[in-house]
Amino acid sequence: MGFPDRIERTMELAHPPASGTGTAATVAALTLTLGPAAACWVVAVWQMNGMDMGVATKLGSFGFFIAVWAAMMAAMMLPGAAPAVVRRAQAGGVRAAPVFAGSYLALWALAGVVVYALDRPHGTVAAGAVAIAAGAYELTPLKQVFRRRCRDSVRSGLEFGVYCAGSSIGLMLMLVALGVMSVTWMSVIAVLVIAQKLLPANAVVDVPLALAIVGLGIWIILAPSSVPGLTPPM
Repeated sequence: MGFPDRIERTMELAHPPASGTGTAATVAALTLTLGPAAACWVVAVWQMNGMDMGVATKLGSFGFFIAVWAAMMAAMMLPGAAPAVVRRAQAGGVRAAPVFAGSYLALWALAGVVVYALDRPHGTVAAGAVAIAAGAYELTPLKQVFRRRCRDSVRSGLEFGVYCAGSSIGLMLMLVALGVMSVTWMSVIAVLVIAQKLLPANAVVDVPLALAIVGLGIWIILAPSSVPGLTPPM
């Protein structure tokens, strides 16, 4: 059973459709989320080619960066949002799904404006400190509240985006700090973000992950040259 089938089956068990309309809404919502996400992975990888310079990455022009960032966010965030979009489509009809997904992505696009305004080429110590802070945040009660709310039913994509941004903010800051144009780090963070959206919190997994992120931050500070892709080639 593939990933879309598992999502659809989960949604059907949680919210059994009264008729074929529910199945149609599920298929439409999955198409709306997983289709563009796959396309945006291709676009993002193409746009980011040759741009990764690790902590020394320059963002380029505002228009270029926002285009790349929008593709990145759609690629990274839409798969994990699929169950929420399906629930919204089943509750409010197929037409509600694009509005929900669009407002969700709009919040992440706005985050890109903040990143462009604040991010500059920086040192490995700063990158390591951000990774340590991100790992520590994974263990906080606030993170757990946001993560739980990110899995709840909500009425709007904007509300869903706020909760999910609160859950993922540490991981996303780590992406920016380690290499915002890195396809490798983008892929790693995307897997973590999607997993945390789809799976319930589990200390057996979450605590070692948080400690591993803290350990990565310490490694970056102590031996930055040994971390692949962190610093630009000489």
